[in-house]
Amino acid sequence: AAGAAWAAVPAALQAWRGSHVVITTIMANFIASAVLGYLLVNPLKEPGNMAVESRAFPEAAHMPSVHQALGWLGIEWPSTPLNLSVLLAAAAVAGVWIYLWKLRAGYELRAVGHAPDAAHYAGIRPRRQIMASMLCAGALAGLVGMNELAGVHHRLLLDYVVGAGFTGIAVSLIGRNHPVGIVLASLLFGALYQGGAELAFEIPAFSRDMVATLQGLIVLFSGALAMVAAPGLARLLAWSRRTRPAGATHG
Repeated sequence: AAGAAWAAVPAALQAWRGSHVVITTIMANFIASAVLGYLLVNPLKEPGNMAVESRAFPEAAHMPSVHQALGWLGIEWPSTPLNLSVLLAAAAVAGVWIYLWKLRAGYELRAVGHAPDAAHYAGIRPRRQIMASMLCAGALAGLVGMNELAGVHHRLLLDYVVGAGFTGIAVSLIGRNHPVGIVLASLLFGALYQGGAELAFEIPAFSRDMVATLQGLIVLFSGALAMVAAPGLARLLAWSRRTRPAGATHG
């Protein structure tokens, strides 16, 4: 709910004023960071602790681990750092897929994304779709923060999600903005990140910057270049069809 409320302001600016959502959300990030910094060094600061962090959350506010939840059901499972956020993420993927491809509202949202003017002339209200999509995105971003705070650190930290937003953009590009593709791209990036950490631990000469370089190359060749090259390839294919002799046949 807090994530959706925070996303409401950039959403309204885009829907009613035409402001670019990337610019307004980045500006909102700076505001949120400043507010969080003030809270962590003033009202939420733990007495006697010099670190910029809040008091520890009570046990009741911790997100249960997967093995704990399975234990409640009588299922024995080895201890794992995974918490219930992985199930929330799976439910979010399923919900987004159903919304976008099985419901009328999802069709209208995709229509607004592909051709706003055409969707408007077809009777679809773009402002409503912009607000709905941004509020849902803000709520999902809030779930990411909840995983880090309630499931991992169990306290508020400064810059606890550094780089998560830009990594999400890269994952979305590779996954072609499709829920299933985003899941696969997320697993790939997660494996690269964790594998890089393991290699850096085992091989001191290995630089984790190589992982970032590899991720950048993956985005470049599988995402960005495909979008840049696709229009040119389409024009080349159309030109080859026009220049083909009229009597030419296959087979």
